[in-house]
Amino acid sequence: MGIGKCLAFDMFCFWHLGFPRTLVQAEALDKICELDLVITLNIPFETLKDRLSRRWIHPPSGRVYNLDFNPPHVHGIDDITGEPLVQQEDDKPEAVAARLRQYKDVAKPVIELYKSRGVLHQFSGTETNKIWPYVYTLFSNKITPIQSKEAY
Repeated sequence: MGIGKCLAFDMFCFWHLGFPRTLVQAEALDKICELDLVITLNIPFETLKDRLSRRWIHPPSGRVYNLDFNPPHVHGIDDITGEPLVQQEDDKPEAVAARLRQYKDVAKPVIELYKSRGVLHQFSGTETNKIWPYVYTLFSNKITPIQSKEAY
């Protein structure tokens, strides 16, 4: 489920990045729009913990590295500046595990809410390239493409 911002295109509003996370947020969202499609990704706890705890950043630039997916050329060193990378406290394994447990507890009622409304679609897996085709197919079947003005 997600929200970082609402992207409005004519009659459509897309929410992303983990919102609503609580029932209070879901009720507030109900007051401004009606969701007809909600996606949740079921990724094993250990997979999430491992991926998130392998994240390192270069604070001055905001560049993000992942030791598995996007490692720096030299371990612990920013590729561009040669400055040291840091791991934020929130990205350390113990903190990630605690955040994931808390998220699971507060998100469960929200997931149940959208499931009861018949708008929840769940996808399970550990690899983006294996999950994305199913998500893309769902979007393709639910959202009518908007014709460009040049087509008229």
